[in-house]
Amino acid sequence: MTDIEIRNHRRNAARAIDLQQLRLAVVACDCGSFRRAAEALAIKHTAFSRSIGQLEHLVGTSLFERSSGGIKPTQAGQAILRIARLILEQVDMLVDTGRSGGRGETGHLVIGFFTSMSTGNLRATIGELKKLLPQLELATMERSRFRLMTALSSGTVDVVVSPGRLPSRGTRSLLLWSERILISLPQDHCLASREIIYWTDLRDQTILVSEYDPGRELEDLLISKLLLPDDRPRVQRHDVSRGIIKSLTSMGMGLSLVMESDIGASFAGLVYRELQDGAGPSRVDFYAYWRDDNENPALKRFLDLLAERYPSPPPTAWA
Repeated sequence: MTDIEIRNHRRNAARAIDLQQLRLAVVACDCGSFRRAAEALAIKHTAFSRSIGQLEHLVGTSLFERSSGGIKPTQAGQAILRIARLILEQVDMLVDTGRSGGRGETGHLVIGFFTSMSTGNLRATIGELKKLLPQLELATMERSRFRLMTALSSGTVDVVVSPGRLPSRGTRSLLLWSERILISLPQDHCLASREIIYWTDLRDQTILVSEYDPGRELEDLLISKLLLPDDRPRVQRHDVSRGIIKSLTSMGMGLSLVMESDIGASFAGLVYRELQDGAGPSRVDFYAYWRDDNENPALKRFLDLLAERYPSPPPTAWA
């Protein structure tokens, strides 16, 4: 037989070997008997022996020494069975990976957000997601809401969690939770001794606002609460992040409006107080946004978790 014929014979034999034959051989080795292995797998003894014989024919050598007391692997059989176990382990891993990925237990998920994760619902939800799906590769992205929606549209992120309604074509949304609007102020400020501060108490104060959203939205809220221009505080806009606004506030340069999830990151000399009007605390709603055509199984698991943790009243739960 020529070298080419030998290679072709090996190639054809490899194609003919099936996983079931490998599994039967491994079980037979573990049981030490064809009969006991056949009984354990509920297979006829004759069919079991025939399958092992076919495998031995394909690999070109005997795998087992037969005797009245049972079977034991030949020297060649030991090497072949060792490889067979490795193959079966890899195949089982392949199947498990496919199934878990289809269930959203593995894979990759990118969550975009425009809120603080120092405390609050988003931090708790992501923590629970990691406990439920420890093998999930999770990435986060913090950007302005405009940039997050652009990333969502392009498929860079799977889901966006953000305060306020963000109109965007081709997306769906889920109402999640609401957070109180608080006022942050230096601990030695004259209003710091109060547990509750009313919007009208801000009349003669300076409010520091970030140029980045939701600074504009908080400024609009301030205007809606204090309709008369004479009742409104002075507003200073700064082209800095929310974290820098907190630093400026702690330095005594003014007060600032924050959301409830912002208070987990403490700043020396800074305190938070609830803002109220005649109807009680002021709140802002948070939503999850995702593309309707995103079929990522991990996204579905995350959305299911959100819907379970923050059930919305019917019939307007899903938009």
